Amino acid sequence: MLDSTPSGRPSRAVRALALLALAALWTTACSAPGGAPNGDPTAAPPLPGPEDGEGGGDGADGGEDSSAPRGDGPLGDRVVVIDPGHNGGNADAPSEINAQVPAGNGEKACDTVGAESVNGYAEHEFNWDLSLLVKERLEADGVTVILTREDNEGVGPCVDERAEIGNENEADAALSIHADGGPESGRGFHLITPGEIPGLTEEIVEPSALLAEDIRREYLEGGDVPYADYLADEGLDERTDLGGLNLSTVPKVFLEAGNMRNPEDAALLEDPEWRERAADAIARGMAAYLMRG
Repeated sequence: MLDSTPSGRPSRAVRALALLALAALWTTACSAPGGAPNGDPTAAPPLPGPEDGEGGGDGADGGEDSSAPRGDGPLGDRVVVIDPGHNGGNADAPSEINAQVPAGNGEKACDTVGAESVNGYAEHEFNWDLSLLVKERLEADGVTVILTREDNEGVGPCVDERAEIGNENEADAALSIHADGGPESGRGFHLITPGEIPGLTEEIVEPSALLAEDIRREYLEGGDVPYADYLADEGLDERTDLGGLNLSTVPKVFLEAGNMRNPEDAALLEDPEWRERAADAIARGMAAYLMRG
C-alpha cells in the first residue's frame, strides 16, 4: 500500500538511480565473458543514469488506457503491462468468473477468486498492493506502465482479456503478479513461463524465459524468499495450460511471489515493509530485461 511507506525511505528519484545502477552493473557483467549465469551473450550494454528520476505517473490509474505520455527516464521508450491477479469482486460474481473463455488450447474459467492467508489477507489484495509498488518504481525510470484492472473492487477481467491488454499495447513485457495457494508445508516462490504451442506461443517462449530469469535472480536476492520447494525447478515452471500466457503475443511471465498458506511466506506477504523490498527486486529484474534490447 502506497500510504504505508515508512517515513524517511529514499525518494523515487534515488530509487530510480539505484534500480538502474544495479541493472547496469548486472548487464555489464553479462557483457563480459563468464560474467553472468550461463555467460548470456544477449545482454545489452548499460544505459546512462536518469537525468530526472521523476519520470512516471502517480501510480494508481490502470486499465487499458495507453495514452499516457512516455516517461523522461532512461527507460522512457518502454511499455510494461502489470497484471494484478484476480480481483476483489470475483467472489461475489460466480456466474461471471466461471464463464468459459478462450485459453489458447481450449477454454477455461474467466477468472478465479484466488488464495488467502490464515489471517484473512486475500491474494487479490496482495496482488494489487504489490503491483502498485512495482508500477511506481518502473515509472520512476520512465517506463509507461499499464495495469490490467483499475482497482481492487471489480470483477475480472477474464484471462483472455488480460492477455489482450498486453497485445493491444504492444508491451515490451508483461508480468502477472500472484501469490500461490499451495500446501501449508511448502514455501517459496516460482515464475511460470509459456511452453511452446504451435501457432500460438513460438515467438514468446524464448524472450519470456529471459524475462523470468531476470526477475528470478533479483527476487531471490532481494525478496528473502527461497525457490518453491513443492513444485517447479529452481523457481521456474513452464506451462501450456494458462490462457494469460497462451494468448499473449508479447513476452510474459507469472510470478507466484510466495505461498499464502505457508506461515513463513504469509508473514512476509502480509508485511508492508517487505512488499516495498519485493517491489524493488521485481523492478530491478524487469529493468534488467528491458535493457537487453
